[in-house]
Amino acid sequence: MAAYILKRILLMLPTLLGILLLTFIVTQFVPGGPVEQYIAEARRAQGGGGDTSAYRGGQGVDPKRIAQIKALYGFDKPPAERFVQMLGQYARFDLGRSFFQNKPVGQLILEKLPVSISLGLWTFFISYLIAVPLGVAKAVRAGTRFDFVTTILVLVGYAIPGFVLGIALLVIFGGQLQWFPLRGLTSANWDELGWGGRIADYLWHITLPVTAMVLGSFAVTTMLTKNSFLEEIRKQYVLTARAKGLSEGRVLWKHVFRNALIPILTGFPAAFIGAFFTGALLIETLFSLDGLGLLSYESIIRRDYPVVLGSLFVFTLIGLVTKLISDLSYVWVDPRVKFD
Repeated sequence: MAAYILKRILLMLPTLLGILLLTFIVTQFVPGGPVEQYIAEARRAQGGGGDTSAYRGGQGVDPKRIAQIKALYGFDKPPAERFVQMLGQYARFDLGRSFFQNKPVGQLILEKLPVSISLGLWTFFISYLIAVPLGVAKAVRAGTRFDFVTTILVLVGYAIPGFVLGIALLVIFGGQLQWFPLRGLTSANWDELGWGGRIADYLWHITLPVTAMVLGSFAVTTMLTKNSFLEEIRKQYVLTARAKGLSEGRVLWKHVFRNALIPILTGFPAAFIGAFFTGALLIETLFSLDGLGLLSYESIIRRDYPVVLGSLFVFTLIGLVTKLISDLSYVWVDPRVKFD
């Protein structure tokens, strides 16, 4: 086991390096970087146009000032030197400083994390609380009308994009009926409320965005649970347990349940961590929630490369570690699994 873990950790390094290298190379060819944006603003201030496809587009802007801007952003150095310097910073867990917000990237990520945690935790737990019991019920009633109807509903919910559902929820429950707020995670008078009022206000604001994210997120888990239970129910040990006179409930929950949940439990770490960092960009934009998804999107639009690369480094590192934990969980859940 120790040798396997060490091997996986060593394989993480080239994977992480390759992802950062490819992203860094792409950023070098994307037009409209920080320097070009400065030139465009300077030309607009002088009444010129806004075409900044190259540095020479800064005609009329003081060349010394352009050189100072390049040095400020680090673009006065060759790309290879900047990449090596960036890797040295990341090795010290220094993610750099935002070009436009003048804050450390790590501080920006920590500031946006509470919103993503709120959406991720609620989406994850509600999805699993619905998906696992529903999957078990579908397996027990396989082929019945209940199984057919719930399958149609689950697949329809999975087919509806979260942002489309979010728009519908905003229009109906936020605009027409005015049952829920249209934006934000808390009200303006949050600080004036007591603890009970704060909890109620928070739940009031989080209901619509979580609903939009949950509806399509539990379909895979539901069908995986159903298929796992069906596979276990048809095995010989279940027939033997029934032949011994055990009740159906005891057979289902004591024997089948533990074995059928192995593929679900092994995917638990990845689903838990992934809930914080995936699928929330459009929802955050719709409901004006300032989280990690919106931070990443705005950083890409503004060419804030330290935030783009720094957040990518953190998310990739977390993803690689989570994948390792998911693989190791096979052994923890089922000791019969051997990696050798």
